[in-house]
Amino acid sequence: MRPHARRGNRRSMTAPDTPPAARLLVDCLIEQGCDRIFTVPGESFLQVLDGLGRQDAIELVTCRQEGGVSFMACADGAMTGRPGIAFVTRGPGATNASIGVHVARQDSQPMILFIGDVDSEMRDREGFQEVDFTAFFGPIAKWAARIDSADRIPEYVARAYAMAVSGRPGPVVLALPEDMLNRATKASPRRRVERPAQAPCPDAMQALMALIADAASPIAIIGGAGWNAKARAHFQLFAERLGLPVATAFRRQDAIAPSSPVYAGNLGYGPNPKLVARVREADLVLAIGARLGEATTDGYTVPPLAAPDRKLVHVHPDADELNSVYPADLAICASMDEFAESAALWDEGAVIDFDAGAQAHTEWEEWATAHPNDHALDMGQAVQFMRDTLPADTIICNGAGNFSGWWHRYWRYEGFPTQLAPTCGAMGYGVPAAVAAALRHPERTVVAVAGDGDFLMNGQELATAAQHGADLIVIVVDNSAYGTIRMHQEREFPGEERISGTRLANPDFAALGAAYGAWSTHAATTEQFKEALIAAEGRSGIRLIHCTIDIEQLAASGASVSGLRAR
Repeated sequence: MRPHARRGNRRSMTAPDTPPAARLLVDCLIEQGCDRIFTVPGESFLQVLDGLGRQDAIELVTCRQEGGVSFMACADGAMTGRPGIAFVTRGPGATNASIGVHVARQDSQPMILFIGDVDSEMRDREGFQEVDFTAFFGPIAKWAARIDSADRIPEYVARAYAMAVSGRPGPVVLALPEDMLNRATKASPRRRVERPAQAPCPDAMQALMALIADAASPIAIIGGAGWNAKARAHFQLFAERLGLPVATAFRRQDAIAPSSPVYAGNLGYGPNPKLVARVREADLVLAIGARLGEATTDGYTVPPLAAPDRKLVHVHPDADELNSVYPADLAICASMDEFAESAALWDEGAVIDFDAGAQAHTEWEEWATAHPNDHALDMGQAVQFMRDTLPADTIICNGAGNFSGWWHRYWRYEGFPTQLAPTCGAMGYGVPAAVAAALRHPERTVVAVAGDGDFLMNGQELATAAQHGADLIVIVVDNSAYGTIRMHQEREFPGEERISGTRLANPDFAALGAAYGAWSTHAATTEQFKEALIAAEGRSGIRLIHCTIDIEQLAASGASVSGLRAR
């Protein structure tokens, strides 16, 4: 039975011989609704592993490397809105896992990383694998702490959940001294923590509607902290009622249905030039949930940081984020779903009707339609064929690399959630995220798309997928190079003789996939890709398609390396 089917089971089944503190920690996680933990086991938390092995409310997913552990936990939190839970050992385990903490922070996703730590008597001696975790993780986590008292485990766990889901969601790190996990305690779990309700101020909503009524060319940029299905549905109703153009922030493309008549496309790397111009020329920008980070704003230039003839409304669940980079004419601290519902239900009798939403949507549809090219394997046509073949609610998972641009431009992220992709540009995220998605949503199609360099950073988690019976499709786009860096290299230092450090000698990815138990095949032409995808969709388990393309074919706005040389 899948663990999600027995989430109602709150009864701990830990045996009496599990140390009380470790048993209490497991019971606290069960009380908070945890149903899945990702881990690479370590001797520093054997007591917790014993407790987890003696209960049936939480599934333990054994991974192959701690970076994969933390990526899976981050992705799980992105899908559920509750913290994804990871357990790793001290020293190398924790530092390997730090990449997922960084992603969770920049992606504003709830996550808790538990680290088995050195015995309290060994502290500050540079003991075996000792790291000061509060100092190490402090800059990239919302909160990093160490539980020294077994009696305070319920307090720390509840606070960790509260911190992870409140305001701007993010990662929390808790260190667990080995001796503390062995101690006696009579403490009991605290009740389940929920995200605080944050309704927008009615006066602020009144001011917002007045700004929209006065605007000539408004645009909304949406997606980010705390965005969920409710926020998506209500904000879409609001925007469509007004005819308001809606762009999504970088890698937040499932924040609105692409079929919406006001969807204007996505910002980030390789956006539609017409959308960029629309944002630049807007006299009112509504940033709803988006931090307006570097990638979304093209280095804080779209929109510009300050413009006398433009007003900015910034809605975000964390007050510390408001006015921290972009000065807002109207700042609203509210939950995304509460704000969106208030906006959708707002009715003051005024009629506001823009035609820009429909115009922007038409521009996006033209931009997001791939036209055939001369490459043997035309990736634009391949993505469009995927779109026509796979279910509309397919979850697309990717790490970082030039390859991802084809999906960002040509895929339609129709359901929610359907996009798992790191906004901080971390490579190696796609395969672990796809494993987490396949376990969380076994009823849906899950696809990991990865470049050759990207895949080799965490491709070993296919062993985790095989062990836990995950169904997923993996598409490896192999151009024998670190494509994004090569693209920048060609632009900054043109000339074949100046290519340095970006060439890759790769394995046969289809053979590698087969070694993990996958059905796998090669595709070197568009027709071969289509045949492979149809064959993969008709199977279950792990399916891997190794796509070989020429380095000349780059995803970013249809460019090529030769074109970059010309510039």
